[in-house]
Amino acid sequence: MTGRRGRFVVLEGGEGAGKSTQAARLADHLGAVLTREPGDTELGARLRELLLDTPGPIDDRAEALLMMADRAQHVTQLVEPSLAAGRDVVCDRFSGSTVAYQGYGRGQDVGIVEAVSAWAANGLEPDLVLWLDIDPTVAAARVGTRPDRIEAAGDEFHRRVTEGFAQQCADDPETWVRIDAGGSEAEVTERIEVAIELHLGPA
Repeated sequence: MTGRRGRFVVLEGGEGAGKSTQAARLADHLGAVLTREPGDTELGARLRELLLDTPGPIDDRAEALLMMADRAQHVTQLVEPSLAAGRDVVCDRFSGSTVAYQGYGRGQDVGIVEAVSAWAANGLEPDLVLWLDIDPTVAAARVGTRPDRIEAAGDEFHRRVTEGFAQQCADDPETWVRIDAGGSEAEVTERIEVAIELHLGPA
């Protein structure tokens, strides 16, 4: 491992796409560090609670900036040190979600969201982004009966979020790979492992 920088793989997608399950499976397959955004540092856990469980309204710009604050802490404290130590990292959501949700979904300037997100990440970019794309009807059936603040944002919001993921995938085909998230967990896992080997080589 000495001298080898780890590979940074991100799973993106809308609610109910199965990201958390597949991220855990992929991390196990790669022997990688498993992490998520928002919420995987002490500061991030507090920010996640604010973002998802605050009962009152949150200004759209404030929401975006809270996500950026989580990213800055997450990259500095966990992701970058792991990569520098030669560990692969699998992350459940990263900058692609911020662009999709806070840019496209909330109607904020996508260019500004991208720029601030890159600054928050200190320029760190994934080696591979796997976008888990799923039929909205199937996804809705997977979301729990007590959705959080963002899950409950409405069909039109989530349609724009999906559009945001699709646009990012189209704009960066070297990094982004669309994964059909329909079917069984095992089927989706197999599709992901094929994509990993094709784009990054053997585990």
